[in-house]
Amino acid sequence: MTRVMRYAVVIEQAAGNLSAYVPDLPGCVATGQTVAEVTKEIAEAIAFHLEGLQLDGKPIPEPASIAEYVEAHLTVA
Repeated sequence: MTRVMRYAVVIEQAAGNLSAYVPDLPGCVATGQTVAEVTKEIAEAIAFHLEGLQLDGKPIPEPASIAEYVEAHLTVA
């Protein structure tokens, strides 16, 4: 049986590349040169992380974090 898990991912600009992490999976990180590359890498990292948790007999964390863009209005003097 295959279970689909959908986790929030944060992608940030780093020195010379992009980095991604998963708030609900501490230690699950990836890097890449483009958004497409880092997205592919973090998807693979999530699968690897979850497989490792299963092999260690640890529970799989339920996705709980959400991401949303919020507008901030700045008055420029």
